[in-house]
Amino acid sequence: MSEDQTIEAPEAEEADTAYSLDRKAVAQILYAVDLDDRDQLVELMDPLHPADIADLLEQINAFDRMRLIKLYDKEFDGEILSELDESIREEVIGILAPEVLADAVREMESDDVVDLLEDLDEPQQEAILEALEDSDRVAVEQSLTYPEYSAGRLMQREVVMAPEHWNVGEAIDYLRNSDNLPDQFYHITLVDPKLRPVGNVTLGKLMGSRREVLLKSIMEDTFHVIPVDQYEGDVAYAFNQYHLISAPVVDENERLVGVITIDDAMIVLDEEHEEDVLRLAGVDSESSLSDRVVDTTKRRFPWLFVNLITAILASLVIAQFEAAIAQVVALAVLMPIVASMGGNAGTQSLTVAVRALATKDLTGSNVWRVIRREVLVGLINGAAFAVIMGIVGVVWFGMPLLGFVIAAAMVINLVVAGLAGTAIPVVLEKLKIDPALASGAFVTTVTDVVGFFAFLGLAVVVLL
Repeated sequence: MSEDQTIEAPEAEEADTAYSLDRKAVAQILYAVDLDDRDQLVELMDPLHPADIADLLEQINAFDRMRLIKLYDKEFDGEILSELDESIREEVIGILAPEVLADAVREMESDDVVDLLEDLDEPQQEAILEALEDSDRVAVEQSLTYPEYSAGRLMQREVVMAPEHWNVGEAIDYLRNSDNLPDQFYHITLVDPKLRPVGNVTLGKLMGSRREVLLKSIMEDTFHVIPVDQYEGDVAYAFNQYHLISAPVVDENERLVGVITIDDAMIVLDEEHEEDVLRLAGVDSESSLSDRVVDTTKRRFPWLFVNLITAILASLVIAQFEAAIAQVVALAVLMPIVASMGGNAGTQSLTVAVRALATKDLTGSNVWRVIRREVLVGLINGAAFAVIMGIVGVVWFGMPLLGFVIAAAMVINLVVAGLAGTAIPVVLEKLKIDPALASGAFVTTVTDVVGFFAFLGLAVVVLL
């Protein structure tokens, strides 16, 4: 390759802005809105993907959002609605003209309509249901009868199925002559005479086989059936674990009632991961950048209050050693280090444990091995930092015994942090309490209390 053919790596700035909205394009769109120029607005919005339009609506303020939607009018389609964050979806629906909303909803798959309706008030739900054709309305209303966060809410009712005795030619002829195929599908689901699914045939296998080949002979080896009342998080886990593309959903009689596709399963998986991250930080999983100040304050206050209670408990431990701290001022300087190191170590173990529980990697068969590993990691790290802090204690304050005290306290607290960070989420899981939601407060309390008690207790015994 010659010098002038050398491929250069993309600039860091370009990498950081990949797939983000172009600020100049956003400015042009808002300028078209200011001018009330609908033709210019449509021209600027036309190249944008529905997901990008949804991002744009989420990022601009409420006043500009209202003006843009009203000006964009009948160009607004169902895909944009399905991509919108729940926090502003209801607001957008309230702005749309009834006929625009009706047209947008008719374009959506049944699972997207169900997702849209779940978070709306009854009057808005009724308005959307009335916009649907009778058959679609019945299908959506049936899906809404299933438990929230179940496979029945997640599935789409549009299923491509074929009798198990058909051959490839019959299936292809059926697909070509059908007027109501889903916009996107990956399998043909084979069913028995009682409408029970018996296998999947991929479109690739179908198109690559001769017409006389029986569909049964080219079914996929991996085939999973999803019960209609199964929790959507377990559905997403099955898709990720077994590399599924789509899976049929069955009712209590094992009859085919719908299908779940990988895009919907991955959305659930992403939401589960996001929820765990937010809850570990003490933030409500429904929080969004579009939330009002009052709503955000209300959601965060309870967790800050819990942290206040844990801080008070740690302070009560410190209060028991007030006299010792007054005699050896160095204790007040060094004790936050012990608690902080324990808290960070506990958070590391906690994050690993919560993630492993969510992916079902941490189970009763390996829990003690994992706990033992985290305790040993805490012991080794504690010993390493004990040497460092022991030297700091001697050099900084000229007190060898103080160095020994903080070194011993460091070992104790990091061992306890590894134990608590793993054991607490497991115990909460057994008690049917979300470990991502409650573990952080417990682990922080344990490491603070143990850290202060170990350091100050040892100081009283050794130094005084």
